[in-house]
Amino acid sequence: MADRLEEYRRKRDAARTPEPVPRRPPRRRARAGEARFVIQQHHARALHWDLRLEHDGVLASWAVPRGLPRDSGRNHLAVHTEDHPMEYLDFHGEIPAGEYGGGTMTIHDRGTYRCEKWQDDEVVVVLDGERTRGRYVLFATGGRDGRDWMVRRTDPPPPGWTPMPELVRPMHTTPAARLPRDADAWGYELRWDGVRAMAYVSGGRLRLLSETDEDVTGTYPWLRGMAEALAPTEAVLDGVLVRIDGAGRVRRPSGRDGQFLIVDLLWLEGVGSADVPYAQRRELLDGLAPAGTHWQTPPWFPGTGAEALDTARAQRLPGVVAKRLDSVYEPGRRSRRWLSIDTS
Repeated sequence: MADRLEEYRRKRDAARTPEPVPRRPPRRRARAGEARFVIQQHHARALHWDLRLEHDGVLASWAVPRGLPRDSGRNHLAVHTEDHPMEYLDFHGEIPAGEYGGGTMTIHDRGTYRCEKWQDDEVVVVLDGERTRGRYVLFATGGRDGRDWMVRRTDPPPPGWTPMPELVRPMHTTPAARLPRDADAWGYELRWDGVRAMAYVSGGRLRLLSETDEDVTGTYPWLRGMAEALAPTEAVLDGVLVRIDGAGRVRRPSGRDGQFLIVDLLWLEGVGSADVPYAQRRELLDGLAPAGTHWQTPPWFPGTGAEALDTARAQRLPGVVAKRLDSVYEPGRRSRRWLSIDTS
């Protein structure tokens, strides 16, 4: 029988990588019950996920750049890679730079699966993991010596799941001369002089749209790391792109440097939140706690408008935004439930 791990060994130096590198060919072992699988999140040259299925004594493997689709409305690319040894079911760690697959590998999920079909060009499995459950079909599409495959979910997603919206237009404020009198019924945010943008984060990839629905992802390359940092979380975020100079002054962002200040959360992990009151959306956003070199969630001030306005003046910002705590998100609309108050 051919050694199914020959290519795996050829690509790895056992003296340099912490990965398991068995010396002997695998033995084809039959297991009672369901077979095992693992999904590893792999920060190599590009973030991707590796799906590995126990089969004939090895782990049949696919690299999935955007992860497994969570609903049945989309296909994801799956690159068929070399078989891996069974010991890889538990592998996680740092593969040294310069080695094949160099980067950080963590275990995203593992469990068992039931095989419904296994052919050279099509595999149908039902995964039962800690985070991943569902029926998936992997199918070859030709090209690159049979490496190009796709993966699709074929059963319905969990109850209550909604797909990520393709477009959520930003909600806008109404100018006001003073703070609201019923201050306790409002939350307050600092107002930033920048570029409003909606961020769609999925599969470790970012899609950034302007207020006019223009795709500006390529204009701000420094923000792409946010999607990788949040992975595997999927979300739709409302925020403002700014640049803060050395003197602490807020400017409009450049293509080389800036910050994305995230102020609202509209969809998270299959659940839309536009109809959720503002106070609860902020709690969800604070729980997600997105923070990094070029992105952060600025503080908000529930019920304390005067304090927020004093803070805006101290930071030489143009004003504050007052949002009713019970306000829902009204995409594309200007509402009196959101007010803009100047510092002057």
